[in-house]
Amino acid sequence: MSQSIPQTLPSQRASLSQHEAIADALYRAAIASDHHDSALFDSAWAGEDVSMEIHDDKKRVMEGLSLIRTNVLNRVGPMDTTHNISMVRVNYQDGADTASLTATSTAQHAATGTGRDPNGTKYTVGGEYSVDLIKDEAGVWKIKKL
Repeated sequence: MSQSIPQTLPSQRASLSQHEAIADALYRAAIASDHHDSALFDSAWAGEDVSMEIHDDKKRVMEGLSLIRTNVLNRVGPMDTTHNISMVRVNYQDGADTASLTATSTAQHAATGTGRDPNGTKYTVGGEYSVDLIKDEAGVWKIKKL
């Protein structure tokens, strides 16, 4: 029996180790992109004072959550996507309120409504993430720089 994914995905999970909770910030951002879930997307980021670098043929830096949301969630979110994060390596010292991680990603993108069509055009992208994170006042890990 399969279970459906809830309409609203939780932004916090109980009983995570610190390493799992740190990685969960990146997972929230990726899952939010797949589900076009702005609340979950925002929960992954440390407020408006954040940045994201994209390295393709040139380096581009997006400053501020509003700009990141516009260029990532609002462009990618409506598409049929699957982001797979793997090889997560967390750098964290016990008791610290900052951490970093590296990870790899493979993501499949398809035009809205065509993701499950076996004959539909798919675009696969691979990449590496280098992420700086902070722990907020509530003890939730959030992305400061991606």
